[in-house]
Amino acid sequence: MPQEVARVESSLLASYPDYLDAQRLVDRMSDDGFPVESVRIIGEGVRTVEQVTGRLTRGRAAVMGAASGAWFGVFIGLLFGLFSTDTAWGWFLAISVVVGAFWGAVFGFVAHWSTRGRRDFASTMTLQARRYEVHVDRERAAEAARYVL
Repeated sequence: MPQEVARVESSLLASYPDYLDAQRLVDRMSDDGFPVESVRIIGEGVRTVEQVTGRLTRGRAAVMGAASGAWFGVFIGLLFGLFSTDTAWGWFLAISVVVGAFWGAVFGFVAHWSTRGRRDFASTMTLQARRYEVHVDRERAAEAARYVL
């Protein structure tokens, strides 16, 4: 059963075009001892932005898959190594990295091959807002106003 969130009336304290500026204001308030649990940063006009980072070939997909598989192999190797009592943990780690890299490369290659050229680029997706508003509970609005000057 979801919890109900109490809605508190808030006042707009400041508006910024950049998230870091809003974050700096709240950080300054926190450093000064202001009860920041009554502060909210609200993004207005949210949109997704996809930054294309380069062309994606089957070879590059395999290399990226191998890298992520190797990291997974490190995790598995260290996990097995925790239960090893002798020097075999180094072998567990090495074998896990190699096996992880191999299967990561295979899955990366197959995943890219299965798209049949419909997505031949790599990208990262982020959320951005047109502006960021810093709101504060009405009871604290007068006290918070001194930080905007």
